[in-house]
Formats: sequence, structure tokens, C-alpha cells
Amino acid sequence: MAFRNSTNGYHTDHALADDDGQEYETLIVQGRGKLEGVSYQSDPAIEDAVRVILKQIGENPEREGLLKTPSRVAKMYAELTAGYHIDPDALINDAIFSVSYDEMVLVKNIEFASLCEHHMLPFMGRVHVAYIPNGKVVGLSKIPRIVEMFARRLQVQERMTVQIADFINQRLEPLGVAVVAEGVHMCAVMRGVKKAGATMVTSAMRGVFRDDPKTRSEFMAHIERA
Repeated sequence: MAFRNSTNGYHTDHALADDDGQEYETLIVQGRGKLEGVSYQSDPAIEDAVRVILKQIGENPEREGLLKTPSRVAKMYAELTAGYHIDPDALINDAIFSVSYDEMVLVKNIEFASLCEHHMLPFMGRVHVAYIPNGKVVGLSKIPRIVEMFARRLQVQERMTVQIADFINQRLEPLGVAVVAEGVHMCAVMRGVKKAGATMVTSAMRGVFRDDPKTRSEFMAHIERA
């Protein structure tokens, strides 16, 4: 995953290819390193689209309970897709530190919520992230922020898991990175197969976590503990 300055003054994130093998671009607001305190605005085009949907399903967008729904939905999507606009440099914010520590660093049970790109329904769960430092560590709060940056956009869980691992691998250059995500998908709960108890588990292993079974087993043992 490469980040570079684009000609329009924003960063362009040439992230992983999507399921069809095509690259997609992400507009990043320079200097925005976190999502707290951001004021999410409505979008007239989205409001109009919501009114069309309401009419097409047989509802009346002018009735009292739905009058403000288009604006609320537009603001909701702005919030739930705000990860597209995070500046990775501002997110890290000089929080990479030199250390001699070379044992596992693990942050587990990071809660996330995202939107499935196939049905635009939520999926949510927990992410566990570990890395073996190679002379550098990142501030503790940055790991959940990295997860949030990739969760707050249209996603598939497999890609989100890989993006988190590759971002940490690129920025810290550790001896290894491990990411496991567990998610419940509303597209499988509310529609289709309607399996409320199904949990999807995805993983991405880099470096020693991929090459050394003992290191990988230690990581898995840690995250399986209550």
C-alpha cells in the first residue's frame, strides 16, 4: 500500500485492488488524523436519493416522521465513511518511537463497525492486532485509530484485515504483523440466509507471524484468552 502526494494537493491512497482487480482511489483531507470532533454535513444529492428510495418503497417522504430522514441519512453516511478522508501522516502524528523492546506488542478486542460494500449494511465486531518491533513502536492509541480509518468506509472484511496489517507493516517495518478480525454481518443476519449466530473470522499474517508457527501460536493463544 503506497501513499503519495497527488497533483490536487490531497493524498491519494492507491490501496489494495478491489474484488474485481481494479484499484480505487481515496480522497484524503490533509491534516485530519482522527474522527473525533468532526462535524458531519449533509449532502443534497444524497438527500434527493433517499427521497427517491422512500417513494419507491411506497413511503411518503413528506410525512412527519420522514421529513428529516434524508438529511439524517446523508449525515450518517458522511460519518460512517469518514475513514476515506483520514490523512495517514496526521493519524500517526509523530507517534513512532525508537525502542530496544523486541517482544510481541498486542492490542486486542478493538471494537469496529463498518459498512458492507455489497449491500451497504453494517458489519461489526472486534479486531486483534499484534506486531514484533524492529526498533520502532507506535503509540498505543494509534492502533485503534488505524482500525477505525479502514473500518469507516465501504468494505469487505477480508480487505479491511489486510489493509490494517499492510499499513502497520509499511509504517513500522516490524519483524512481523498479525491481524485477526471477527465480524457479524447484517447482510447475513437481516436478509438472505438470516443466520444471526454466524461470525466471520479473517486474518492477515506478515513476517514472523507467517513464517514462524510458534510466534503465530503465541498470538492466537493470547487472543483466545478471555
